[in-house]
Amino acid sequence: MDSSEKQYELINRLKSLGISHNVLEAMNKINRHDFVLPEDKDKAYYDTALSIGCGQTISAPHMVAIMCDLLELKEGDKVLEIGTGSGYNAAVISELVGYHGHVYTIERIKALMHFAKSNLDKANYSNITLLHKDGSCGEPAYAPYDKICVTSAAPKIPEIILGQLSNNGILVIPVGNNTQHLFVVKKDDKGKIFKERKESVLFVPLIGKYGFEDFNQKN
Repeated sequence: MDSSEKQYELINRLKSLGISHNVLEAMNKINRHDFVLPEDKDKAYYDTALSIGCGQTISAPHMVAIMCDLLELKEGDKVLEIGTGSGYNAAVISELVGYHGHVYTIERIKALMHFAKSNLDKANYSNITLLHKDGSCGEPAYAPYDKICVTSAAPKIPEIILGQLSNNGILVIPVGNNTQHLFVVKKDDKGKIFKERKESVLFVPLIGKYGFEDFNQKN
């Protein structure tokens, strides 16, 4: 079975989970095998997380799809992603926000930032800006953001990141240590905050000033 057939099967499995058509369409435009390590290309269309080195992972396709659905991404959105990884999630978001939208994505590990840049450049994405810094602080320079996606688990929702979300914006973030849950945080047009806890998840920890301390990894 070649990669296109594997992709077709994966998209059908995600469709059975109730993922929206626009998210499935975006994911179907992207070759996930271009965003994994060479030795894992044969596993690229398994619905599972895969190691991308440096103690990090590319999220399982179903989790990418769920988070993008919860973000309610639309054409023209300005999005902050925290945790670039291999660049795959940023690519999916890029497809959903389109030419008039923009994705600012932060990666604290320099080797992964270069890996993601190489992957995204090869795929010809022009509406993605990669930043190398502490993602737990967000990026105030381009705030406010219509949507914020955090791809690692924080001990709590960082207020500094919440402050960078626009009115009528949506933040999706995993929260917790041993037990993690996905949270959807919305601001109304007056800036009032509404938080909703979703399903249990398993993400690598958010490392940084407003995340967990880093004892083992080097930037």
